[in-house]
Amino acid sequence: MDLFLIAIAGLIATGLAAAALAPWPRLGQRVGQGGTILACGLGLAPAVTTLAGGGRLELLAPWSMVGGSFHLLIDPLAALFLLPIFGVSALGALYGAGYLRHHEGHQSLGPVWLFLDLLIASMAMVVAAHDGLLFLLSWEVMAIAPFFLVAFDDDKAPVRDAAWTYLIATHMGTAFLFVMFFLLAEEGGSMDFDTIPAAIQAAPHLASICFVLAVVGLGSKAGFVPMHVWLPEAHPVAPSHVSALMSGVMIKTGIYGLVRLLTLTGEPAAWWSWLLIGLGAASGIFGVVFALAQGDLKRLLAYSSMENIGIILLGLGVGVGGVANHAPLLACLGFAGGLLHVVNHALFKSLLFLGAGAVQHAAHTLNLEELGGLLKRMPFSGAAFFVGVAAIVGLVPLNGFVSEFLILVSAFLPLATGHGSAGVAGVTVLVTLGLISGLAAACFARAFATVYLGTPRTAPAAAAHEVGWEMAGAMGVLACACVAIGLGAPWAVHLLVAPVAVATGLSMATVAATLDAAAGWLATAILAFAIALALAATLWLLRRTLQARAGVERQATWGCGYGAPTPRMQYTASSFAQPLTHLFHPLLHTHVEEEGVAAPLPAAARFASHAPDLFRDLLFNPLFRGVERLMLGLRWLQHGNIHLYILYIVVTLLVLLMSAVG
Repeated sequence: MDLFLIAIAGLIATGLAAAALAPWPRLGQRVGQGGTILACGLGLAPAVTTLAGGGRLELLAPWSMVGGSFHLLIDPLAALFLLPIFGVSALGALYGAGYLRHHEGHQSLGPVWLFLDLLIASMAMVVAAHDGLLFLLSWEVMAIAPFFLVAFDDDKAPVRDAAWTYLIATHMGTAFLFVMFFLLAEEGGSMDFDTIPAAIQAAPHLASICFVLAVVGLGSKAGFVPMHVWLPEAHPVAPSHVSALMSGVMIKTGIYGLVRLLTLTGEPAAWWSWLLIGLGAASGIFGVVFALAQGDLKRLLAYSSMENIGIILLGLGVGVGGVANHAPLLACLGFAGGLLHVVNHALFKSLLFLGAGAVQHAAHTLNLEELGGLLKRMPFSGAAFFVGVAAIVGLVPLNGFVSEFLILVSAFLPLATGHGSAGVAGVTVLVTLGLISGLAAACFARAFATVYLGTPRTAPAAAAHEVGWEMAGAMGVLACACVAIGLGAPWAVHLLVAPVAVATGLSMATVAATLDAAAGWLATAILAFAIALALAATLWLLRRTLQARAGVERQATWGCGYGAPTPRMQYTASSFAQPLTHLFHPLLHTHVEEEGVAAPLPAAARFASHAPDLFRDLLFNPLFRGVERLMLGLRWLQHGNIHLYILYIVVTLLVLLMSAVG
């Protein structure tokens, strides 16, 4: 635990030092980058040793806070979440110095490093906290720090709006967590997590109430539908390494909190599983459909985060159903798939956001309609981005395939074994995953093709260049990690034994036997892919040899009479997605702008589409307008009379005093 505390202290000290060095931006950048990487490296050490050894680190120290204790615990479940927190954050710091370099002299970068380090430290404290008050304090710091990072370019009105949207949404969720911990403390006499099982046992009805409160409170951070509205607003405007941390890592703290609560509330009710599967299906399908309709690359990736949170929820839902129905095989595979997808998504989504930052850095835009042809100009960034794309759609042999395979198997088993209601849940998960996977493939084929293939659509895209070594290095490490987990799937699954045992409450032996079988299935799948790949490579080499002997030459494809096609003759991002956005129009309500062909030899034609967020437009905007009207109706209380203000305070104190006495 000492190394963990040193890492937290190092992050805070680094942030303060970088902020103090704001007048010297180059030095502040180096201090922020080096100190953050070093502190994250120290934090990784206890996480790796705990996960590998299956033990636990604990610290219970005196604390003067009323109703709380300074209680930290790093067990295998917490260690699994600390890996992406410290690992991705270190790579984000490496990338961030290069990404922010062009801001030196124009904006103060010291506060960026301060709030970035506070975000990393607070995420780690949320995962390690074993007391409700310490959890809430860490959660609040984690809520506030990203606000200042999202508002980095605060001279732009959309950036300010996105920052405030994020802040309001995250605090609405925090209110539900306050109620949950208050109820548990009222029953158990303390906010320490060790008292929660006894409190639940004394009041069994409290378990379901707390579960629902947690789903709302933690789901607002994780991006469950319909509490996702801040994601597509905040992620596109934040610096790309901040977007990578928020989407790849920060939203997973909501998943951690939910899984941790499940370990403390005893045997779950069967309907909890259905709630998680329903939320997972809604988040996954809505997320990928809305992503398909976006014209901004980072906004597309933000909606895709909802899709992957949905996949995680599907796995957890199956796992919770397995625990509730006393089916250890389903419980192990469901939780293993969901927890592994937490790590996998952190890797490939962070890679994609860093790749989007590279595109913005090189071509000065994220509008898909203004890009194209970047692969020839940015070959390394393009290759890394392609690895992320292949991983997120679940292609073999990358890491996304491994976790989705485990979830698919966990959903298929009830059908094979005839597990009654679990079979219905299995069908739901299978159909949902199939739909999500197909739409994700179309979505990211569109993204990669319109950004990297074809010819440049604008002059800035034509002048794009490869990024520097810091940005490229961070993307390269993440791409290698995606490949390593995919190729080393059996070993990756073995590392899940201890975390899954904590999450399910099953014995290590039971979990190990189940995951050993899953590792064997994965090894067979990877071997089959390797054989198919070797066969394809052999046939390709044979074809190239025969073509060379026959004197076959490469020429331009016949252009239907156009000897020099222009970029306007390529598919645009809108036209690529139009068949699917038209199919899902009842969900998307897509706005189409079209200038069709009106003559045999038309001078121009145009097609563009835009999909608003229906939950924001139809649910939250009317709700907040109603609250605004209500608050404006109370403006008569704000009259400027200081004597009446004092009277308000006195009356409030009297009411609180009578309540306490009563």
